[in-house]
Amino acid sequence: MSEERERLKYKLYYAACTGMSISLYTMLSELDINEANQLLNENLSDDEGQECSPLVAAARCGHEKVIRILLNKFNPDIEQEGVVKFDGYVIEGATALWCAACAGHLNVVKILVTSGADVNHSTKTNSTPLRAACFDGRLDIVKYLTCHKADIHLANKYNNTCLMIAAYKGHVDVVSFLLRNGANPNERALCGATALHFSAECGYLEVVKELLSYNAIFYANDTGMTPIKSAAERTQQKVVAYLVERPEISKEEQVEALELLGASLANDKENYNISKAYKYLHQAMALRFSDPDRPIMKPAVPPIPAYENWVETQTLPELEAIAGNTNSLHMEALVIRERILGVHNHELPHPIIYRGAVFADNARFDRCLELWLHALKLRQKNHIPVVKDLLRFAQVFSQMLHVGVQVTYVQVIEVLAAAIIELERNKEKLAKPGPKDEPETVMVICCFMYKILDEIESNLTTTLYILTILTKLMKKCNEEEKFNVRRMVFALNQLQLTLRNGQTLLHLACNAETPVDDFHTNDICKFPCAETTRLLIRCGANVNAMDNERNTPLHVIVNYHKAISDFLTLHSIITDLTENGAHTDIVNNKGETPLESSTTGSVAEIILKTQIKISLKCMAANAVKVNNIPYRGLVPSGLDEFIELHGKGIERWETYKAELNTL
Repeated sequence: MSEERERLKYKLYYAACTGMSISLYTMLSELDINEANQLLNENLSDDEGQECSPLVAAARCGHEKVIRILLNKFNPDIEQEGVVKFDGYVIEGATALWCAACAGHLNVVKILVTSGADVNHSTKTNSTPLRAACFDGRLDIVKYLTCHKADIHLANKYNNTCLMIAAYKGHVDVVSFLLRNGANPNERALCGATALHFSAECGYLEVVKELLSYNAIFYANDTGMTPIKSAAERTQQKVVAYLVERPEISKEEQVEALELLGASLANDKENYNISKAYKYLHQAMALRFSDPDRPIMKPAVPPIPAYENWVETQTLPELEAIAGNTNSLHMEALVIRERILGVHNHELPHPIIYRGAVFADNARFDRCLELWLHALKLRQKNHIPVVKDLLRFAQVFSQMLHVGVQVTYVQVIEVLAAAIIELERNKEKLAKPGPKDEPETVMVICCFMYKILDEIESNLTTTLYILTILTKLMKKCNEEEKFNVRRMVFALNQLQLTLRNGQTLLHLACNAETPVDDFHTNDICKFPCAETTRLLIRCGANVNAMDNERNTPLHVIVNYHKAISDFLTLHSIITDLTENGAHTDIVNNKGETPLESSTTGSVAEIILKTQIKISLKCMAANAVKVNNIPYRGLVPSGLDEFIELHGKGIERWETYKAELNTL
């Protein structure tokens, strides 16, 4: 009976989604009215990850006839909440009215409001239907909801108002309407930004003008960014040109904005324009000395090695002297950005990375690495995830080795240190239930954990690449450098982080299926890798660690399919594992020992048979497991894990011994 009910529930949901009003009515009419209403008020999960009722689904898709039938003939909960997706965002707690407003279905909005829907019913993040309409720029829906008592002052969980989102999206007509109806242009989000910040940084000049006509104030946000600085950093030339003429902007602020605009244009990936960059830098410098009696001098800033220890030009002649030198202008610009934005600004690293990439494209790897290492340190200082940064280093190191350019121990060790820090932070986050600034719903926690697990997997595989690259350099390292590498790898192993499938770094180093990035990295990093395996083992990696299928590194390596062409790698890894304590009698979830996992008659089987060693301790543990002898609480606690490793295998020892005699 329950299966039939679930099928009917799905049919109702599908009919609502696709607008099949007659079919929906027919199915519901054949049911008892209470049963029909109960089905209508239950959420259903679809293939897209949404979870909502037929009413919410119909509202999202704009099916007016379905909405009318449901509301006029039955009694669905008009405030029923669901989980929906819009533009890639997962929205929890969305009502039918919120969905209709967000999707721009005015007639559906009218039907729902007329039927008594709460115009201020917010989602889990405090987003109202009015805010959803403002996001999409639907002035008609904004007017209708406002006329029906929608509160234009309600903000979301970040204290981001309807006016702010309309300004951010550039909907000047919506902005004008909200301002006329009492929206506060100087309301500040939790980050300290106002609607003027959002419109200025996105380049919506008409919105900026409208806000200023309602006395918007030039506040600084929590990172010290004013609207004009935000516009300059985002290379919004028209907005900056307009704002520098405003009476509210001091001469010092004009200079700073023009310098930041020029500096950003000199190192912006999307809007790079070196001639315009110089124009604005020249304009700013001229403004500094426009009053000979009161020149605005630049502050003294310590030179930064990553920027070639460049010292900013101090006068117009000095600036004009480098007009034709693009590299000098690039360095001048990077120094200016760091001076104005400060090292804690999250936008600071992007142009640094871009300039480094340009150097890499021109085979100037030395300059590339200096800039990228500087950007890496800035990001980690501000606790910004560096997943992509770490991979970028693995790629360029591999490219350098592949083309015969020297990679230094110091460069790689700095990146390894950063990778370990990042993995330590990942591990700390795993212990937290969710992000501090969000309510701890199941969905939020799951999304947070999924993101952290993604980061861990990416960081672990990239760290493996870095270790593999490092093994190529260690032959030339002195003893102190080798000791430092081992110390760091030991710390890495102590973190005991794994992939979702339970595989450790050692598993990955032994595994031919370990994914390798195909942008230069696969020219150098190939797995299984005997050198990386040896380094991990020597630095404390658990040779008997088991993944989710109870496979140890030994189970993994015996399935290497290039055993003949790459015999030395296979032999080296099996030998290193067994000589460092890998148990040959541990069984996986299939009940197989490493020997049983290998293909009969394979090279791996022959090598492993020569390495089989079994101790009295192993024999005893196997006997306990095979005979189901109770042991918990009867043996020292330290032996529990050891006994658990052994499921069976000892009973075949006599067979193995006989086979060995035939070799």
